[in-house]
Amino acid sequence: MGPVNMLCVQRTLDRGHLHGLITGFGAVLSDLIYALITLLGVSLISDFISKEQYTIQLIGSIVLIIFGFIVFRTHPLKGWSPQIQHEETRYIKDFVSSFLLTFSNVTIIFVFISLYARFSFNPFDHGYGSVIVAIISLATGAVSWWIFLTAFVSKLRHHFSRKGLVVLNRVVGSILMIIGFAGCFLSM
Repeated sequence: MGPVNMLCVQRTLDRGHLHGLITGFGAVLSDLIYALITLLGVSLISDFISKEQYTIQLIGSIVLIIFGFIVFRTHPLKGWSPQIQHEETRYIKDFVSSFLLTFSNVTIIFVFISLYARFSFNPFDHGYGSVIVAIISLATGAVSWWIFLTAFVSKLRHHFSRKGLVVLNRVVGSILMIIGFAGCFLSM
């Protein structure tokens, strides 16, 4: 539950399902751009990645630990009330702001690099059709996540509390840190 996820939750709770979904779609576009850039870069330096796979995994795991710690310490939705839902139609602003927020986080490149290295993923080895399938798969997974998240938050809107969201952040942050520590251990 990083910053864009929390922004999506916040907008879903504050302004409704469609605002949260549009926020997620802005993040999807940014992630796809970074995935493609990283994929192109990975194909050019695949030998280096093969040789430095464990170092890259270690760095990616450390980034994940730091990110998990930040998520753990975040206190979401200051001033939010579950009884009030604002009726605004600023979808373009929601899309652009989440795109820019996600695009400003270049550490996603390290996540993609470590995932590509970990799973020896280079669709360029199998032709451009594999690249198209990879991008469509990434987009489908990301869009599915945002649809699930906004639908879940919308359905349970009146059951959310600020305290519950803090607990959720702590659980998600802890899970990310555990995965990061496991990655550090496995990369040694």
